[in-house]
Order: sequence, then C-alpha cells, then structure tokens
Amino acid sequence: MKPKRVLAVDEIDLSDLEFWKRPLDEREGAFATLREEQPVSFHEEPYLDIIPKGPGYWALTRHADVLLASRTPDVFCSGKGSSIADMPEAFLEFFGSMINMDDPQHARLRRIVSRGFTPGKLGSLEANVRDAATQIIDSVSEKGACDFVTEIAAALPLRIICEMMGIPDSQHEFVFDRTNIILGAGDPEYVPDITQAIPALLTAGTELNQLFLELAEHRRQAPTQDLTSALVNVELDGERLSGQELASFFILLVVAGNETTRNAISHGMQALCEHPDQRAAWQADFERLAPTAVEEIVRWATPVIHFRRTATRDTEIGGQKVAAGEKVVLFYASANRDERAFPEPFRFDLRRTPNEHVGFGGPGPHYCLGAHLARREIAIMFREILTRLPDLEITGEPDRLVSNFIHGIKHMRCTFTPSAAR
Repeated sequence: MKPKRVLAVDEIDLSDLEFWKRPLDEREGAFATLREEQPVSFHEEPYLDIIPKGPGYWALTRHADVLLASRTPDVFCSGKGSSIADMPEAFLEFFGSMINMDDPQHARLRRIVSRGFTPGKLGSLEANVRDAATQIIDSVSEKGACDFVTEIAAALPLRIICEMMGIPDSQHEFVFDRTNIILGAGDPEYVPDITQAIPALLTAGTELNQLFLELAEHRRQAPTQDLTSALVNVELDGERLSGQELASFFILLVVAGNETTRNAISHGMQALCEHPDQRAAWQADFERLAPTAVEEIVRWATPVIHFRRTATRDTEIGGQKVAAGEKVVLFYASANRDERAFPEPFRFDLRRTPNEHVGFGGPGPHYCLGAHLARREIAIMFREILTRLPDLEITGEPDRLVSNFIHGIKHMRCTFTPSAAR
C-alpha cells in the first residue's frame, strides 16, 4: 500500500467522520502530510448529541512525540479521560477502568489485576489457546469458505477472554454483541440511528456490568480457578477491589481483549494474502519468523487508532506549546507509519527489526496489560491457519468499521480448499 495524498494540510479534519470513511490509502496520505508539514496540529471537536462540544485538541502524529507523551504521565495524564470527548466522571470510571486513571489509583488497580496476567498464568493458558484455535479451524475447515472475521479471527480472543473470566459458553455471543456496540457505536451496522449511539453504548455497558456482577457474586460463594474468582477474593496490602472497580475492569478486559486481537488477526491475514512472498516465507519457517512476524502484524494493523492525554501544566511537544488543561491525542496509527522511525513504513515485512511500534500503546504505565496474551493468540492462530488452511485467500474488499477509534474489519469473506476436521 502506498499513501495517496489528496488533501492539503489545512483540509485535514481528524474530527470529521467523513474523513474516517475515506479509503485507507487516502487516510494514510493525510497522516503523511501532517507528519511532514504539521506534526502537532489543532482540531475542533465535533458535537456529539448529549455531550457538549469540547474545546478541541492537539493531534500528535510523529512516533517520537507519541513516545514522549506516553513516557511522561506526570505531564500528559490519563485521569481526565482517554477518549477525545469530555465524558462525565462516572462514565469514565464505568467504561475506562485503568485507562482513565493516573497514579496512585492506576498503580493500585493494575497491581491487583496484573496477577491474572503473570508469565505463569499466561503459560498455563497456552494449551487452552491451542485447543481453541484447533476447534475454530475444525468448525470451518470442511466449508471451503467463511467470514474470516466472525468465524475465525473474532472467535479465538472471545473464547479465551470468556474462559479466563469463567463466562459460560451460552453467554459468549451476548458478550460479542455488546462489545461490538461499545466500540462500534458510530457504525450503522451496530447502531442504525447515530443519535442513539450514547444510549446504546450505555445500555450495552450496563448489560455487561450486570453479567459480571452476577458472576462475581457466584464466585464469592463458590470460587473456581478462573480470573473472576481470583479478582473478587484477592487482597493486596489489605485492599480488595470494590464491586464497581471489578465490573469496570471486566468491561475493559472483554472489550479490549476481543476487539483488538481480532482486528490484528484480520488485518494480518489480509496483509499476508496481499504479500504472498511474506506468507510463503512464514509458512516455510514458522517458528523462527513468528516473533518478528507478530510484531509486524500488530504494527501494520494498529487496532487502536488513538488515545487521549491531558496536559497537567504548560509544556511543549514537537515544537508546539501546549497549555495546562489542553487535550493531546496520540495517534498510534500515524506513529506506526512514521518514516523517521520505520524504514519503508508502508512495506509489510515479517522480518522487520527493530520494530518499536506502538500497537499496544506507547511505553509507560498504560502499556497494554494483555500484550503478551495477544501475541500468543496471534501466533497460535496463524500457525493453525497456515498449517491447516494453507491456501486461504481473502475474496473481495473487507467491510470496514466506521470509527475514528478502532481500526476494525467487521466482515471479510475468504475461501480455501476444504479439509477434514481433526
């Protein structure tokens, strides 16, 4: 893919939903223009129905500036919100959990919940991930065609997160539908009436909240080996998580754990089909290439397009003065294509190294807690695909999510030679 520059720098409006409906090469061209001509640019905020129009924000588009903002949470904080719009405090706590917190509150919560993401815990999950990937390919292998997103890419992280939390199989589809609404509320497939986006999002969150509270109460009385049992019963320095803290973390985990990994796998499969030389190289030596291949897939996909920070004091970044209280938005999608950080950034290269991408967020306290799990899921899923469906091809254009936040693919048809389930 090559960026296509069709907009002058003063025509680029990152708040306009129409911008995010443009072809991907035109969006990439716009970000290339911003990186070159106006790396820290100011944008007005849109009016979002029941949310008052905000004061606007500075967009960081260069890799170095995104790294700097990520590494200095004392200057660029998260506690005012990670979404561009100013949400009510209760909304931030309900939907954002740790991503909308600063230390010491953030450190306390992360210290407690990170017990479920230790190397030992993740190592014990590996067999579950392998079994799930095998079963998913079994479910489609005899068909010869399927929707790659809903039947393959989305199925693995959904199953693993739900199994980690102890959510029964009968509720997996419920969780999948609600997470689609929360991160796709601006897409007419999930919320047909855009004026109802906020109510739909709140309803979906409330329903997930209720699901977890019922599960948590059951696990307090009859704990098992799942993460919900560990979280509701754990104490650290005499502290327990409150019911609302637990529910908010649950919503964050199922939403982030499902959407981001599934989109990395979907974009990765599309890229492999478009670059058959890279695909052939990985198939020929899967294990050796897997570590760098997974990192390149995450860089290429960049499932989360941006997160916001807020300046805690007057400062300067990228040569631009920023006043205390002003919003700064870290555009990971642009940083991961920055020519200053990545030689030939628009070349898909499974051997790319070094690869200091920000596909899991920038370095610092808010680096993705589930990054190691996501890497394992991506590697195991592609091992299964490339081994058992070696001639899988994407047919037709992907159906992309309408969003300025998630770089998502909703549907993507594929074909392959049918084979027997194991």
